[in-house]
Amino acid sequence: MACSSSALITTSFSVKLANPRSQSGTASPANRLLSFKLSNPSITHSLKLRSNPAQCPSLSLPRRSFACKSQADLSGSARPCKVQELYVYEINEHDRGSPAYLRLSQKPVNSLGDLVPFSNKVYTGDLQKRAGITAGICILIENKPEKKGDRYEAIFSFYFGGYGHISVQGAYLTYEDTYLAVTGGSGVFEGVYGEVKLQQLVFPSKLFYTFCLKGIKDLPEELVVKPVEPNPAVEPTPAAKACQPDATIFNFTN
Repeated sequence: MACSSSALITTSFSVKLANPRSQSGTASPANRLLSFKLSNPSITHSLKLRSNPAQCPSLSLPRRSFACKSQADLSGSARPCKVQELYVYEINEHDRGSPAYLRLSQKPVNSLGDLVPFSNKVYTGDLQKRAGITAGICILIENKPEKKGDRYEAIFSFYFGGYGHISVQGAYLTYEDTYLAVTGGSGVFEGVYGEVKLQQLVFPSKLFYTFCLKGIKDLPEELVVKPVEPNPAVEPTPAAKACQPDATIFNFTN
């Protein structure tokens, strides 16, 4: 295609840039201007473009917001924090082959590293119902001959039939009361935490536990009972021992 030279328009540019570093004006960087003057024999335009020194006019990047939850935000969560007490008896009726003492230390006396797997029966605090079982293991940490006992690190669970289970861990001293941490659970006990007091009534066959639980909704009614005062002579009712239907909790663990 041919073009006539007379149809061409010659355009000249006169550009003035405002340098924010060389000027002492009070205008903010966002309001500084770039002035472009376009001169042409027949056309004259004056353009003003807003310039932000922090941004490139030809590049626009998306911005993403980021926020962290503060401790105050976390404390306002819906996780229940009220303390609920649960009382249970653990009784070894010598019908489960428990406990099994494994002398891994290969020494004639109780020594570091010996293992004691166990599983015993659990009854509600009023001894009226069979609730389930315990299952776990104790690792011998130290023999205390002067106290006629041992210190174990215990890791075990309480199984409450259809309601789920509670897991605990901590020191088990055979010669005095101890406290263990509640580390979690399942079923109605999902998300549980707190601590449990272990009272040794008859070693190693009769123990009483007082749970102080947090992090869960209300406990099932049949587990919330007034406990029988712990003493070495306590025994579950004959009906509970026989696991009669009216003397067991919901779908109890055997």
